[in-house]
Amino acid sequence: MTDAQKVERWIDRFPLLQALSPAHLQIARGTVHFPVLDAGAIAYELDGECANYLMCLRGRTRVFRMSEGGREVLIYKVGPGGTCALTTQCLLSGGTFPAQSVAEERTELAALPVGTFQHLMGESAAFRSFVMDDYTRLMSGLFTLIDEVAFAPLKQRLAQRLLAEADPRGVAAVTHQKLADDVGSVREVVSRILAQWAEAGLIELRRGAIEIVDRTSLEAAGRR
Repeated sequence: MTDAQKVERWIDRFPLLQALSPAHLQIARGTVHFPVLDAGAIAYELDGECANYLMCLRGRTRVFRMSEGGREVLIYKVGPGGTCALTTQCLLSGGTFPAQSVAEERTELAALPVGTFQHLMGESAAFRSFVMDDYTRLMSGLFTLIDEVAFAPLKQRLAQRLLAEADPRGVAAVTHQKLADDVGSVREVVSRILAQWAEAGLIELRRGAIEIVDRTSLEAAGRR
């Protein structure tokens, strides 16, 4: 794919860019670049400098912190058409990245250098409105996540995570350990709950995947 084709795909994925003035869009087109991360590659290190405003075109990254005991605590994930709230916060404040970000699969990004980001934030009302509206939405989602982690029972969090991971066929290509990391638990406890659900006919356990058999009952478990 040529650079011009990548730019057009970027604009299609983020229609807000069409609201920029011709001059501002030209600046964005002239400075954007398109990094590709293989699965497991690091997008941002803890306390790393934020050099770009990142917009996800394809794939998915996970943003997390490690506890003192070495347990991973998921903050959120960024998929196609999404941006990273903590990257935006980092760029707006001039601070460092307060977590870690890793690609879960091959991920293609559009990256606007910090200089372009700051220029457009100062000069383009359309770009500034998009960034702040998107940031507000993402932060609202973060507070929802905090409520879930702090107050929701483990089974409820696990059911919601499993439903979120499932593809249209109801199959979640995820390991027990990965689910445990996502819900802030340990693999042994998660495996025990999954075994209970499998015995009750809600799910079917496969090697490296889980199939949702009774979505209605699993959704009910996610609301309890």
